[in-house]
Formats: sequence, C-alpha cells, structure tokens
Amino acid sequence: MFDTEIKSLKSLNHYLLKLVESRLWLKVIIALLLGVGFGLLLSPQNGWISKETADIAGNWLALPGVLFLKLVQMIMIPLIVASIITGIASNDKDSLKKLGGGVLLYFLGTTIVSVSIGTILSQIFRPGRFLHQQALAEHNEITAVPTENPELSFGIETIPDAISNLLPENPLASMVSGEMLSIVIFTIIIGVAVLSLENALLRPVKLLLSAIQEVCMTVVKWSMLLVPIAVFGLMAQLTSSVGLSSLSGLTYYVGVVLLGLLFLVIFYLGLIVLLGKSNPMHFLKKIRDVQLLAFSTTSSAAVMPLSLQTAEEKLKVDKTISNFIIPIGATVNMDGTALYQTITTLFIAQAYGLEMSLLNIIVVIVTIVAASIGTPAIPGGGVVILASVLGSVGIPAEGIIIIIGVERLLGMFRTTGNVTGDLTACMVFNRFYGKTPILVNDKTLKI
Repeated sequence: MFDTEIKSLKSLNHYLLKLVESRLWLKVIIALLLGVGFGLLLSPQNGWISKETADIAGNWLALPGVLFLKLVQMIMIPLIVASIITGIASNDKDSLKKLGGGVLLYFLGTTIVSVSIGTILSQIFRPGRFLHQQALAEHNEITAVPTENPELSFGIETIPDAISNLLPENPLASMVSGEMLSIVIFTIIIGVAVLSLENALLRPVKLLLSAIQEVCMTVVKWSMLLVPIAVFGLMAQLTSSVGLSSLSGLTYYVGVVLLGLLFLVIFYLGLIVLLGKSNPMHFLKKIRDVQLLAFSTTSSAAVMPLSLQTAEEKLKVDKTISNFIIPIGATVNMDGTALYQTITTLFIAQAYGLEMSLLNIIVVIVTIVAASIGTPAIPGGGVVILASVLGSVGIPAEGIIIIIGVERLLGMFRTTGNVTGDLTACMVFNRFYGKTPILVNDKTLKI
C-alpha cells in the first residue's frame, strides 16, 4: 500500500546521502568561512567602498540564500501535512490512542528540560551583561535601561483565548500566515478522521498523499543544490553589514548556546541508555548523516525524509512509529530551538540592562515552551518566533538585531539538536510500542 511512498523516500534519500558523501557539510563550512572573509572585504568600515555599494552587493550575494529559503518554505506545509496524515493513517485506533498522548507528553517534557538548561546557563554565565558592558565601553550602541522588572503582557485571564486560538477557524488562512501549531492540530484531526474511512476510500487518499510527498521531495532536491552558495552569500551579506568587531563581541554568547546544546545532546544520550536500552555511541554513529545534513541545511523539514529513512533502516524503528513521530516532531519537538530562544531572550534582556525576577523568568520559560511548539521547521523560523517571545515578556524586540549576525551559525547547531531529539524519541517509543525489536549490539549493521 505504501510502495509509492517508500520508493519516493528512498529515491530522495539516495540523493541526500550522495550530498553527505560528497561532504556537503564541509562545503558549507568552507562557504561560511569564505562568506565571512568576503563580507569583511565588503564592509564599509574598511573605507574601500561606500555603504550604499556594500548594501547593493550584499543583496545580490544573498539572492541564492533567499531563493533557498523560499523553496523550503514553499514545500514545508504540504510536506508536513502529508507526512502527519500518512503517519496517523498507518496506525490503528488503539495504538494511536496509546502512542499519541505519550508522544505529546514526552515532547513537552524534553522541551521543559531544554529551556531549563538554557535558563540555568544564562543565569550562571550571564552572557548579555558582558556584551552590555562592552558595547557601552567601546561603541555606546546599546542604550541602558533602568533596572526594573519588565512589564509583562501575560496573565491567567489570557489562557482560555490562547487555547481556543490553537484550533484554526480557517485552516487555509493559518497556512498562508504560517501558524504552524494550528496547522499541526488541524492536520492531526484530519488524520484521525481519515482512520474512519473504509479501505476503498482510504487507498486513494494514501496514494494522493504519497504523490504530494514525492513532489515536495523533488523541490527539496532542487533546494539542496543551492546550499553552499546560499550560505556563502548570506554570511557575506551579514558580515559586511555587522562588521567583525560586533561579531567578536558575541563570541561569549555563542559559546553559552553551544554549551547548552552539548548538554542537551548528553541528555538525549542518557534517554537512549535508560529508556531506549541501546548503545549511545552506536546511535550517534547511525544518525551521523542526518546530523550533517541538518547542520548543512538548517531545516528540520528538509531533513525529514532522511530522518524517516534512517529511523526505519538504520535504527530499526517500526515504520508506523517513525512516520508518526518525525513529521510531528519536526514542528512540535524543537528542543534545540527552545534552548536557543531561552538563552537568547535572557541574553538580550541582560544586554539591555534588564534585571528579571524569578517570576519573570518563569513566564519566559512558559512562553518559550509554547512558542517553540509552533516554530516553523525552516531556516530562520526560530528568529520569527523569538520576536513574538520578546514582545510577550516585555523585552525590546529590536534586540534581535544584536544576534542576527551569528543566527545562521547557531541555526546549524540547533537544527542538529532538533533532529537528534526526534530520532531519540523514535528510539524511546520503539522500545515500548514498536513491533520491530531494537538491536542493541548490532555489529552486523554497518554504516
């Protein structure tokens, strides 16, 4: 019944694996470094070219990156919709009832852990205070704000409206505006309804969804061709506009984010040992290709087909589990993004001289947990959601300008964390619900 879907997935994954084997990740790193170097040459701070000329050159250099983002954004919604419905339709009602609630609770739990890690590191290292003092001393670019608690726009009276708004009145409008959480909820409802169809009606629905997946995967193939050029152009544009001095001032902040992501991966490996009952080193070895591709593309949506293939063939996860968890996880399970948003929110607050009380920090955590669930699985999606998070907790949203120069680099690492979390979830739930046993010491499986 799923022969067409399997064929299209394998076709795309052979292509993606060729990109990995051709060291796409290395090409991206080289492109990133070259982009930074070329951007420094174009920087108006050198006095070689005017700011107007640098802006024009930067816009042309960023064109491949803009096209890449547009291609991924264009196919993100139909790919997620088709994959979620297919994953749900592959289950029977009883298994879906048991699996669905557990998966959502698991995702919520790991997200809380990730934002807690980010909060603790932000309070220990206080990266924003360092940048605040540096900016005041060297550039005087960040205006100090009187030390006081931010005015919050969050209250218990707003919770009912927030919950009711999760269910879209107009699904098409939600798709146009990119409200991913509403789209996921709508898709899950449709997927459950599809289970009630008779087999005669269910078969053409699955064939249609398989065709949609194959079309989306073709667009993914095209977008992958632009990745190295896109990274070079975007980094050149950002570096030319921000300058080396501002980038160096963010080194401390970048280090805190990377340390948090490292702790998050260690937490995942602990889950693999305790709940998945598997060797964490074998797990890391098998998902290496997925991690490298995620690092190269900074898009969970673009990596989704390879994640499905890796879960099924290398990790030996039951197909019904991987088809259910990975598409939903690409939008809901954004632990790396949640950790990044937590540290960045507190970092910007510290950079503006805002002292946040424990209550304020708790509100930030709650807001980020909710916002990360709806973060688009596309490059730059976390920044869009971050703006709403900052505004909701009383922190100036224009503070995003401070971190925009290194956002692309951090996006590579946090996307790697996101897909690692999805595959970890597959291993955990396959241990309890899977029909296919997990091989702990699988010496016969070679990568």
